[in-house]
Amino acid sequence: MPASLTTTFTHRLLRGVAASLLVLALAGCSTTKDRMTTGSVPKLTKPVEEMDATELRSATDRLGQAYEKNPRDPITGVSYANLLRMNGRDAQALAVMQQVAISNPADRNVLAAYGKAQAAAGQFQQALDTIGRAQTPDRPDWKLISAEGAILDQMGRASDARQRYRDALDIQPNEPSILSNLGMSYVLTGDLRTAETYLRSAAGQPTADSRVRQNLALVVGLQGRFPEAEQIARRELSPQQADANVAYLRGMLSQQNSWQKLAAKDKTPGAADASNTN
Repeated sequence: MPASLTTTFTHRLLRGVAASLLVLALAGCSTTKDRMTTGSVPKLTKPVEEMDATELRSATDRLGQAYEKNPRDPITGVSYANLLRMNGRDAQALAVMQQVAISNPADRNVLAAYGKAQAAAGQFQQALDTIGRAQTPDRPDWKLISAEGAILDQMGRASDARQRYRDALDIQPNEPSILSNLGMSYVLTGDLRTAETYLRSAAGQPTADSRVRQNLALVVGLQGRFPEAEQIARRELSPQQADANVAYLRGMLSQQNSWQKLAAKDKTPGAADASNTN
């Protein structure tokens, strides 16, 4: 793929897929769902992935109140920052994690969440440094390695990113979040056929969640198979959530000229190899 087309495509699509990469990369490092089970942190009535906008705002407000009472508590701070990001309040989430990290400089979960907040705010090199401090060389964490890959992808370092995903898969074979991130990495460079292969493998794993399937729906839709993409996007979701996801999917596919050019390039012999070049 010519550099000019790759650059144009990457800039237009990056915002849409970056969130998917980061969410899946660090899912489990210190997520709200996993961490909201102890202490005085308010418990959620349902997983955050299943909440609508009103429920997310309500949960964020309740956690904000708990955070104000004890801003040094790592569980509260990490959970609050996660919800802030899900509400699009990246700058506030970063500020929260800066304070929590100052109070808990050696907490691995805090460092991972701080790196996640830095990446969401566009501070990619700082995020890599922070996540590197959270890693333990003798017991490497595949979630952190995959997170590094997601950040490298956003920095335009696709080859380095994919190597990190493969390193993570060596530790955690067939992990759907890693396979999904690897697939989305190929989306960023326009190799949709390879992307779909990895995403179908990810979606076929028993532990795959709806976020993996939404990524698959996006890639199928980018190749012009929107009825199939909509069918995938509607699986295992409430009608309201499915409608919202389909609307988002349609929005991502609205720049038809760019997608058609990309699809044409993807069918050109050698395009897949060219897309792997940084």
